Amino acid sequence: MQHKLATTQVKIHDLIASRWSPRAFDPDKPVDHGDLMALLEAARWAPSCFNDQPWRFIVCVRANDENAWQDALEVVAEKNRLWAKNAPVLMLSVAMADFNHNGKPNRWAMYDTGAAAVSLCLQANALGLVAHQMGGFDADKARQVFKLPDGCTPMAMMAIGYQAEAETLADDFKSAELAERSRFPLQQCFYSGGWGGELE
Repeated sequence: MQHKLATTQVKIHDLIASRWSPRAFDPDKPVDHGDLMALLEAARWAPSCFNDQPWRFIVCVRANDENAWQDALEVVAEKNRLWAKNAPVLMLSVAMADFNHNGKPNRWAMYDTGAAAVSLCLQANALGLVAHQMGGFDADKARQVFKLPDGCTPMAMMAIGYQAEAETLADDFKSAELAERSRFPLQQCFYSGGWGGELE
């Protein structure tokens, strides 16, 4: 398997440094139900404004409901389907627009839903699973296929499963799978005291 530990400027926990988003999934290795529940539990305990928990996740497990899983795959962008078709679990993360406690717009809903998704991904990494979040999906189709209510926003599709060898991918995906991970330098995105303030 391809292990791509982040090259960090400062030492961080291995669980975070080793988390990445492979595209090579093993189609013959299903995700254990207990492990899947642990992923959802990790997302459940993410922080949120007013503890409102504005996230919702549509979970489609191929081994349990082939039709729902196939519907989820059809929502994924065509190019992403070329590799996502091997993931035994596909999920859609959804952000609810309004607060539960007062019905007013929750401008932090998307932020909090992202926090829940990151918690899920880190738990996946801790269990030896991999997760790949995708912005490449048809949000309108997701609304229709999953019968989403008004007042919510489909945020991302997620492929979850066990990693396979990069050689199982088509060449254009394989090169991305094997490429070195990178991030902008800390000083490019993090400022001291105000916008553009240089970190020391």
